[in-house]
Amino acid sequence: MATLDRDGDVWILDLGDTENRINADSVAELNALLDEVEKAEGPRALVTTATGKYWSNGLDLDWMMAEPTRAGPLVAGVHALLGRVLAMPVITVAAITGHCFAAGAMLSVAHDQKVMRVDRGFWCLPEVDIGLPFTPGMNALLASRLPRRAAHESMTTGRRYTAPEAEAAGILDATAAQDQVLAAAVERAAPLAAKAGSALGEIKQRLYAEALAALASS
Repeated sequence: MATLDRDGDVWILDLGDTENRINADSVAELNALLDEVEKAEGPRALVTTATGKYWSNGLDLDWMMAEPTRAGPLVAGVHALLGRVLAMPVITVAAITGHCFAAGAMLSVAHDQKVMRVDRGFWCLPEVDIGLPFTPGMNALLASRLPRRAAHESMTTGRRYTAPEAEAAGILDATAAQDQVLAAAVERAAPLAAKAGSALGEIKQRLYAEALAALASS
């Protein structure tokens, strides 16, 4: 279960202490917590973290396969969530505390900045290895938020990047020791909390207009 806490002007959203796979329930839960952040007044920023071995291991494929009709609505819900985080009217920082795979990696990319634990965990887009092409919306998100070379390599090879490798490739903004990941993310977010507001949201909407349109339509 995801939770929401606050450290001064920084809201801290914890995805949970399991694999934090994404299904309809978790999408609804995350949207409700993001509502709370967006409705708050005054300076604010968002850090998304997790507890345990995983930050997010992507879509809940078991949940999807249990009832195939769930797949379409879930993908649409994930597209909407990715677009929402991408254009949030607050500065967002992903504090990646463990493995970050597939749709979980896409969720991290939707944040403004990304800090990952340096000594353990992989960042990976394994879709090519499991035979799942990226949707147009996911493709547009990744192409707009990753350096061109890193996007090509990560999407076409399914490479598992360690945190130092991902930082060197431009996927991450920084790395930190296990017990400093959250603090490092908060330190990045806090000075930018005063940027929150409609102007920031509109800047992001225009900056990522193509990706947002693709997420909304695919």
